[in-house]
Amino acid sequence: MANIAREPLTTIQGLGVTVTPNNKAVFGQTSPSEQITISIGNDVSTTSNIVLNQLTPTNKILTINNFLISEGGFTGSINLQGSIISSTLIVTGSLNSKGITKAEKIESQLSQSITIFESGSTQFGDTTDDTHTITGSFLTSGSFSLNNHNVVGLSDDIFLSVGRSTHLATESGSKKYIDDLDSITKQQYVRKCFAHTASFVDSDTFTFNAVTASAPTIYASTRVDDFMFFVNGQLMESDALTIQQQGTTLRLDVNSNNIGYDLTNDDEVVGWGKFNS
Repeated sequence: MANIAREPLTTIQGLGVTVTPNNKAVFGQTSPSEQITISIGNDVSTTSNIVLNQLTPTNKILTINNFLISEGGFTGSINLQGSIISSTLIVTGSLNSKGITKAEKIESQLSQSITIFESGSTQFGDTTDDTHTITGSFLTSGSFSLNNHNVVGLSDDIFLSVGRSTHLATESGSKKYIDDLDSITKQQYVRKCFAHTASFVDSDTFTFNAVTASAPTIYASTRVDDFMFFVNGQLMESDALTIQQQGTTLRLDVNSNNIGYDLTNDDEVVGWGKFNS
């Protein structure tokens, strides 16, 4: 059944609304040619994807499912498909990023002081009493500074021949160097063999103006067995002799009872062995 209006009905379309026919008086006397069709630009069914150029809620609160947008911020989770341009972004809680975070400069303060610059340089701490603890390996392909001393690498040179002030010696290189150095010291000590003539003090004592060689730590201290003493060209038995270094003088004590004869100031006593020179 059709309804006929006493006065004509005129429908005028507005922003986002299309009316057909638009701004035309309709009396409803003719059917179906006088139908009015009203449509909007978006499908507003419950399964539609509505696109709005601008939405201004009057109470300044917009709720979409469990996501709440208000004047002071938003509550809930957001999946950002585009970009946010803002002068300052303040996050009160935690900020978790499952993708790549890009920034020209990252600066952390409060409990820690960390700055990551655009160039790739970083600064940890702001005072000399700050402690930086690293668990795991520390890898660097550049140099580092220790107490304002620049270190650019490690040296495994077993001879330490270059003497670079910018390289730290490795344990293996240092050990080899020390081992070789100790080997040289041992060889020098073993090869030491000099002769000196003694001065007569009394029938039991002679002195040499010489210093005995110092034995390396792996050897026993230099003793009388490291020498051969001769009196007038005849070898003296070592069990009748004792030596004692006194400053720059080596003292030779002779036990006349054990050696079987007495010595006089006419006797020539020569020592041959581990003198330092």
